[in-house]
Amino acid sequence: MGEDTRKAIVETGAGKVEGRYQEGLFVFKGVPYAAPPVGPLRWMPPHAMKPWQGVRSAFEFGCVAPQILPPSGVLDALNAVEPQDEDCLYVNVWTPGLDNGRRPVLVWIHGGAFNMGSGSQPFYDGRLLASRGSAVVVTINYRLGMLGFLNLEAVTGGRIPATGNEGLLDQIAALRWVRENISAFGGDSGNVTVFGESAGGMSIGCLLAMPAARGLFHKAILESGVTAPANDADLATGERLLIHLGMKASEADTLRAVSVQRLLAADLDLRAKMAGPGEPMRVTVTAPSVDGKTLPFLPVEAARSGAAAPVPLLIGTNLDEWKLFGMMDPEALEMNESMMVDRLRFFLPSGHAEEIAQAYRDARTRKGRSTTPFEITSAILSDSMFRVPALQMTEGHGRRGMPVYSYLFTWKSPALGGLMGACHALELGFIFGTHDDVFCGRGPDADRLSRRMQDAWLAFARDNSPACPSVGEWPEYGERRRTMLLGPDCLLEEAPYEEERRVWETL
Repeated sequence: MGEDTRKAIVETGAGKVEGRYQEGLFVFKGVPYAAPPVGPLRWMPPHAMKPWQGVRSAFEFGCVAPQILPPSGVLDALNAVEPQDEDCLYVNVWTPGLDNGRRPVLVWIHGGAFNMGSGSQPFYDGRLLASRGSAVVVTINYRLGMLGFLNLEAVTGGRIPATGNEGLLDQIAALRWVRENISAFGGDSGNVTVFGESAGGMSIGCLLAMPAARGLFHKAILESGVTAPANDADLATGERLLIHLGMKASEADTLRAVSVQRLLAADLDLRAKMAGPGEPMRVTVTAPSVDGKTLPFLPVEAARSGAAAPVPLLIGTNLDEWKLFGMMDPEALEMNESMMVDRLRFFLPSGHAEEIAQAYRDARTRKGRSTTPFEITSAILSDSMFRVPALQMTEGHGRRGMPVYSYLFTWKSPALGGLMGACHALELGFIFGTHDDVFCGRGPDADRLSRRMQDAWLAFARDNSPACPSVGEWPEYGERRRTMLLGPDCLLEEAPYEEERRVWETL
């Protein structure tokens, strides 16, 4: 079947855009949702897009936010492939109809440690979700790294009033665009679900706590990320950047004119320099921060206090999150007890590394699971970084009377002979139906899991609950800690890995 010749033209608030009708869907790529944040708008909150005359082409993805691409490997599908530019604030839309269909809307917020990624990455193709669920799928770009998450207000004496949450404000601007325009794309502006993974999930945690985001979405799915780093180094990063560039606080205009290449180079340099003695290079030195204005609370604190947006949540993590990062360490598989304790001391509360390691060793022994230093380290860091914060958010939000559903993704990657397990980011290919041979795995079992997860995510977006015929009953988490295990089989279990969870209650 070739491309359909019917016109796909929609009038947005800023002007008309033309997409394409392909294989039963209308697809619009690279639709601007805010003015380009360049020149005097660098480090400013997003500004409204100026209207245009005529019909603007929406055939190709827009530029992605400036970023440093990781080395090639098994995660190439997660790399941003479009050209990079500060002019990066675009959305992409997949919809079954340009009508009054009032379809559920799913808005994807990509991950990437707040300094990588885009809404146009191959893994995030919205076609299968949109067609399978008769839904409208939107993916977005937002500013990253030094340009999206750098607090410059204090260090420049207010000359550049950047709070360090401009990337989050971009996400809010994109959600406003959805509210104002999505009905013209066949979507229901009163039924918007945000979903995201890793830094995308952390972003959603922040959005739940941000007053400016209230009412812009009605449900949220947080995958492998809830609480962004409490960025204590935020102000220090701005100061170090000025020193690195040889500039003074008064040189705001000069700072705004610094090339993107110099900023990216400075970002990479500061990641190395701001790591402590013996520490690995930081993944990022820029992330959302509680500034008392745009983001008043940490997401978990907002959930516990009732300050979080009162919306249903679907929250979960992958069983072996840390293995994605651990496999980047050439010494990880040869880790001995001493090396394990050293690594755990870097990440865990002072004085608790040996105690937690022994507790996990005992719990895994009782279950007949491997107790090598690598496996214990992986289990502990997967829980401390991802699962425990997710459960804290789940419990805090649930105690406020909001529906909350929990999952644990257990499918194992075939990559590197299975050593990566159910690692970080592995569920993405199953959610979007873009699972591959190398990282995710293919075959009847993989295809069935992908269909089930898509059905559950779509059911949640449509009906406020992930229960659906292909997965079965999926009750709220509640006091019995009911959790859906998503793997070769989808099984509901009460309080999975409870021994490990209890370790963290006293810390």
